[in-house]
This record gives sequence, C-alpha cells and structure tokens, in this order.
Amino acid sequence: MGNGDSRVRGLAARAGGWSARHRWAAVGIWVLFVVLAMGIGSAAGRVDVEESDQLKGETHTAAQIIDDAGIKEPAGETILIQSKDGSLKSTDAEFRSAVTAVVTAVNGTGRVTDVTSPYDTKTISKDGRSALVQFDMRGDSDTAGDRVEPVLNAVAGVQKAHGSLRIEEIGGASMAKQYKDAFGDDFKKAEYSAVPVALGILLIAFGALVAALLPVALAMTAIIATMGLMGIVSHVQPMSDTANSVMLLVGLAVGVDYCLFYLRREREEREAGRDAGAALRIAAATSGRAIIVSGVTVCVAMAGMLFTGLAEFEAMGLASLMVVAVAMVGSVTVLPALLSLLGERVEKGRIPFLRRRSRRGNGESRFWTAVLKGVLAKPLVSVLVAAGALLAIAAPAVGMKTENLTLDQEFGNSLPIVGTYNRVNDAFPGGSEPAEVVVKAKDINSPEVKQALADFKAEAVSSGASLGPVDIKLHDAQNVAFVYVPLVGGSDQDKAAKSLEKLRDEVRPATLGKVDGVQAPITGQVAGSHDFNDQLLGSVVPVFAFVVVFAFLLMLLSFRSLTVAITSIVLNLLSVGAAYGILVAVFQHGWGASLVGAEGVGAIVTWLPLFLFVILFGLSMDYHVFVVSRIREARLRGRTTRDAIQHGVVTTAGVVTSAAIIMVAVFAIFGTLSMQSMKQMGVGLAAAVLIDATVIRGVLLPAVMALLGERNWYFPKWLNRLPDLTHDESPEPVAPEVAGEDERLRV
Repeated sequence: MGNGDSRVRGLAARAGGWSARHRWAAVGIWVLFVVLAMGIGSAAGRVDVEESDQLKGETHTAAQIIDDAGIKEPAGETILIQSKDGSLKSTDAEFRSAVTAVVTAVNGTGRVTDVTSPYDTKTISKDGRSALVQFDMRGDSDTAGDRVEPVLNAVAGVQKAHGSLRIEEIGGASMAKQYKDAFGDDFKKAEYSAVPVALGILLIAFGALVAALLPVALAMTAIIATMGLMGIVSHVQPMSDTANSVMLLVGLAVGVDYCLFYLRREREEREAGRDAGAALRIAAATSGRAIIVSGVTVCVAMAGMLFTGLAEFEAMGLASLMVVAVAMVGSVTVLPALLSLLGERVEKGRIPFLRRRSRRGNGESRFWTAVLKGVLAKPLVSVLVAAGALLAIAAPAVGMKTENLTLDQEFGNSLPIVGTYNRVNDAFPGGSEPAEVVVKAKDINSPEVKQALADFKAEAVSSGASLGPVDIKLHDAQNVAFVYVPLVGGSDQDKAAKSLEKLRDEVRPATLGKVDGVQAPITGQVAGSHDFNDQLLGSVVPVFAFVVVFAFLLMLLSFRSLTVAITSIVLNLLSVGAAYGILVAVFQHGWGASLVGAEGVGAIVTWLPLFLFVILFGLSMDYHVFVVSRIREARLRGRTTRDAIQHGVVTTAGVVTSAAIIMVAVFAIFGTLSMQSMKQMGVGLAAAVLIDATVIRGVLLPAVMALLGERNWYFPKWLNRLPDLTHDESPEPVAPEVAGEDERLRV
C-alpha cells in the first residue's frame, strides 16, 4: 500500500481528520470554548455544598432544623486550666485566681460572648486538677479562625503569669487558625508543583520543549474550562474545594496521558516513514479511538460516585467526570489541529544532553522486549508468580478498618493543639467533641418538654453514655434547644460510637421520644462519622456494581471480545486490591510507614477505599485500553496472537511508562502533605498506578493473553446484535502466518 493510504472509520478518525483540514478553526473553537466556559462560570459564581446537605439521616435532619430556625451556631472555644504537677486543685486560691484572670482576659478582647466559669457550669474534672472555661466567638463561625488571634494572645498572657498551671485554648476557631498557619499552603504547594513535575518528566521523555509543552497545555486548558463549567453546574449540583482539588489531580493525569498517547503514536508513524498527513490520520484512528474508549470508561467510573448519596462525593464525581470529558474532547479535536499546524516544529527546543531513548525498530522498548521474552516463554509461571505476589500484597486488605480520623490521628504531634485535645479528652472524656441533641418542639418551654429534657439529661449520665456535665442551651424564640452530651469513650471512636448508640436507641426513646411532636436528632463529630460510615457502606455495593458492569459493557462493545472484557475487569480489580493491601499494611499496621513519612494510625480514613476504587478503576483503564488496542490492531493486521501481544506491549511500553511516571510523581506529591488522610490518598494512588503500569500491563496482561491464545477474541454469535464500536486499523504489510496459528480474527 502507498505511504499515505489509510482506511479510517469512527468518531475519533473523523474528528481528527476534520481538525487537521480546518486547523485554525479547530484551535479557535477550542480557545473560544475555554474562554466562554471560564467567563460564564466566573460570572455565575460557584455554589458550594452546604453543611446541612453533606449527609443524610439524623445529621442532616439536625442541620436542617438549625437552618430552618435561622440559628447561626457560633464557634465554641474552650480553655483548659490544669495543674502541671498535680499539686494544685480547683479549690486552691491560685487556681481560682487563674480562672478569674482567664475570664477577665477573654472578655476584655471584645471578640467573645457567653463566657462561663467552671465553678458555675461544674466543668471541673473528677480529680479536681482540671477545669474548663467556655465561651463563643462573636460573628460567623466559618470565619472565626480569622478573628481568634487576640483571644489566643490574651490566654497566652495569663499563662505567663501562672507558671504552675497549664492554660491553653482549643475549639473550632483556634483549630482552624492553627491548621491554616501550619498547613494552609500544603494543598496549594502540591497543586502548583504538580505541573512543573509533569513538565520535567515530559521533557525527559520527548527531549523537546514544544513536544513536552503540548500535553501540559492541553491538560491546563481542560482544567481551566472545567473550573468554569463547575461554576455553572454548581447551581444544580453544589461543588466544593475538595472537588476542585480532585478535579485538578484527575485532569492533569488524564490530560497529559491522552495527549501523550496521541503524540507518541503520531511520532512513531512518522519515524516509520509515513508522511505527516498519513501519520496524523493513523494516530487519530488508533490512539484517538483508544482515548475515546478510555475517556468514556473513566467517565463511567467517576459517575459511580454519584450513587453514594453523599454531597461531597457527588461533587467530586461530577467534577472529575467533566474534566475527563473535556480532556478527551480536546485530545481528539484541538490536538490534531495543533500537530498539523506545528509539523516538524513539534521537535523545536531540543534539550541538550537529552537524546531520544534507544529503541528497536517500530518504537519497541529494549527493556520491555527483554521482559516480554521471558514472560511469553513461560506464561503460566509468569501468571502464577505475578498474581501470587499481588494477592499476597492485597491480603492485608481483608482486615481493613475504616474510620474518620481524629485530630491526633490526622496530625500526630505536628500540631501543639493535638496535645491540648488529648489532655481535654483525658480529663473530660468526650468533652472536646460532645454529641449535640437538637430538640425541636411546638413549645420548648411547655412543662412536658422541660421534664423530658431534664429526664434526658439525667438518663444520659445514669445510662453510662456520658459522665457529664450535660449542658442545655435554649432558643425560646425558635422553640429549639441544644443539648450537649460528652460521650464516654472520648477520642476512642469505637467506644464513643457505642455511647452514641445508647443515646439514640435507649435514652432518647425513654425521655424525649415520649413527647408528641418533638424531634430530637443527635449530631456532632461522632454522630457525623457514624452516619457517614453507614451511608458510605450502604453505597459500596451499588457503586461497585455500576462501575464494574458498565466498564465491562464498554470493553465488550469496544473490543468485540467477551474474553478481553472479563480479563480487563479481573486485572483492574487485582490492581485495586493490591493498592488496598499496601494502604492497610502501611497506615493501619504501620509496616514501613516511616519510609513514606507516615504513621501507623490504626485505620484507613473512611472515604478513601471507595474513592480509590473509583479513581483507580477509571485511570487504570487508560493503560489497559491503550495496550489492548495496540495488540488488537496488530492481530487485525495479520500477526499471530503471540506476535501481536509482543508488538502491542513493547511498542506502548515507552508511553505507558512515561505516563505512569508522571502520575506516580503527581500523586506522590500529595503523599508528602502533613495530613495522614492526604498521605494515604497519595501513597495509595501512586502505588496502584506503579503496580498497574508494570506488573499488570507488563507481565500479567501479556501472560494471560498468551495463555488464552485465540480465545482472547471469543465473541459469541448471539452477541453480534450489540453495537459495533470497533474501528478499522491503519495499514501495515501483512506479517506471514505461522503454521498452526492461522485463524484470522473476526469482527
């Protein structure tokens, strides 16, 4: 066939062909889209998830009652006054003097209200050596951290005057300030450093500035456009800062990957002797098509988060879905136009000392050629060894324990306030994070309601759910009361959860539950964690089922092979399982935790397993679709299945390795953050991508396909009625058939 001869069919090929013929129009439309999306989104503004919509169940009901009543709960603060050596008690004159000085000092700032003395509220520990002064910050609780510094300074002044006592503050505002001072820039640093890291790796991969800039430019424009779209969509589905960070992470990963796949294929075809037009058409029909299949699969995986019923997850899922869709569209439209415009200039800006990596003919990697030689020589041994190793790595996941991390688990000893948190919990179990009962009645001051509140207060202590003191705060005008109940168990989530259940299942029905028309949902940190866990666990099966079933169907339709669809799902699940095992080993059991600058905190943060499953299942399809597409392409050209596997894996190894290194590097940046939950996310994602790009795609996939042989392409006749989403491949001289393996692939 002639140099420029190519047969192309399919959406990606048509889009690439149109863009190459109408280069300036394609670039102009893309730029206009990005500008309009950002402009309209900025004008519309972003609506963020409300706290009352974060969860369902009692936590949601309580938040809704508070919102409907128009009550703005202030940021509560607590000052611990404690004898350092145990010699002073609350009855001593010096202790009393310190309490008086604290009350006077914080009142004097003009930033607080409702300051209470421990001698009035009975917030004195059983041993008499600790006491709590409590108050509320004036103004909006969301911004209290910005106004708390004068109060902290006043408390520090009292501490200097009373050296024998420990006087320290803790609360929503003081924690927010200390967190912001210590880690406020962590996320920004991670986000800003991700792009230079990706660019640096691309420079090494391509050895040319222009070629390296293209993937980053596509990813960044996709991210910018999606930011605008998030503002528009947020008026239907509220968004959040977390969703924005996840969107940036996913957008950078897939945007760079898609462009990398396309650009490498176009370069490879030109190196094989095809002219620029033919090379671009082949890249559009092959890599372009793989990008669409991969992109749609990733979108389906991200859509799984919409089934959780959790507003934060729904926001993350929708934002991720949008950025993947935008990056996918940009890859098959504006990228071909840019490559057509640049031509040979894509090699401009060659970097000294960086030469193209040594390759065998047709872009084959020498390293992976050597690996594949061993794998294909003994495929059964390769499968047993690789699968056995991954199952062993995944084994710790069987004992996975999930919970919302407490302050000391999240930050360890890196924050001074963690020590205060632990000391308050030791002296007043549950006092730093009490359960909050939101009582709504027709008349909160009616005799039966007042009696029920009194009975609840007494029963909460006598039942063993709380050691007290139980505090009641009335809002007469709104007929609402807040009951604050320190839970037995304190910072021990398991014990505190049992105390919560006792309040909900025993104490409440026996007291407040007997009064008609009274609502009394129980909220608070422990209740929120409990409700979140319940809702998340309830969504695991539908999310897993949705993602797996739809990914299977997409692979089935895209490759017209039942075998390929099944092996794709199994290999991806094995990859996710290995990532879970690493997480549990490192962060739950603490094995090798110090190697990644982490600590064994005894649990995995609740939201991470489902989040990782969705993200990893989607992203791993990038590599899988790209490699299997190349294998199928070679098989359609006439190669034997074994030769097709060899050709497909070694010719894609370079681009898959480069893409994986970028992903691992970007995810590893998040593993350097101070929060344990972010470390868990970064390490989990980085480890999974590394395993996926090496063991799964380089060993297990080719070994399994080699064992299956022609059965890889099994497609039952009764499935022929399904839509055909395959494509015609680029031409290549037909390889001679090998005796005994001359069965041609039917599509």
